[in-house]
Amino acid sequence: MPPSEKNIPVHHLTSEPFQLMTLDTGHPENFNDVHRHNFFEIIWFSDVRKSSSLELDFESHALKNNQICIIAPGQVFNMKLRGEKGYVLAVSREIFKEACDIETILTGGTCPFSLDPQSAETCNTIISLMKEEYTGASRVDLLKTYLRAFCIIITEQIGQQDPSINDRQRIQQLVSLIEEYYTIQRETRFYADQIKVSTHHLNDIVRLSRGTTVKKMIAQRLILEAKRELSFGALTIKEIAFKLGFSDASYFSRFFKKHTGRNPEGFKEGKP
Repeated sequence: MPPSEKNIPVHHLTSEPFQLMTLDTGHPENFNDVHRHNFFEIIWFSDVRKSSSLELDFESHALKNNQICIIAPGQVFNMKLRGEKGYVLAVSREIFKEACDIETILTGGTCPFSLDPQSAETCNTIISLMKEEYTGASRVDLLKTYLRAFCIIITEQIGQQDPSINDRQRIQQLVSLIEEYYTIQRETRFYADQIKVSTHHLNDIVRLSRGTTVKKMIAQRLILEAKRELSFGALTIKEIAFKLGFSDASYFSRFFKKHTGRNPEGFKEGKP
């Protein structure tokens, strides 16, 4: 099948809204292809190799021991397992939203982040309780409680490692708003009005916490979706342009080349 007609596989949860597996003895889905999920997946890499890495939304990330990655529905994920050890939690959207209420994670997951020794020990205890319940009575309410406790510990680690402590809530709001409106609203003023701050202040927050601007964040989200469609979708370039809110294909092509240095045709065909 030509690349232009290749549909990206979507992995689904089967009969259970919650699954717990280990990386070394089994996992809820096949890692060894490029795919998306229709659910949330938390991967805890407790023991990895020096060369271990994963690819998330076209970016490669080297892995270290005691790192966690949260993959949101729709993200493009790829990893070849080479004997890494750890846990995989596959969780339905509904259950995950009960356990974690951080907008940035709900809309875009996380890149791999580290656990400190104390947090890793706590998480080990929670996982042990979770595993015992999952293989035993498998009471959903109790599994949800363990999952929420696990999410509280790991998201605290994100907070400690993320330099954007100030105005965190506004950044979360912005990410969520961009996710909802990026194909139809590209002006900073719209997002500033929604968050109830001035455009100048919003750009200051984004510059200090992310080292970028609101317009660049919107452009990055457009480019990411364009790459997803060009790599794995069956749409033509013109159809992708209209889907992403561009008035014509030539404008989309100029926009794509400006931000990536490549024409969409070349990217779709895998040419440098």
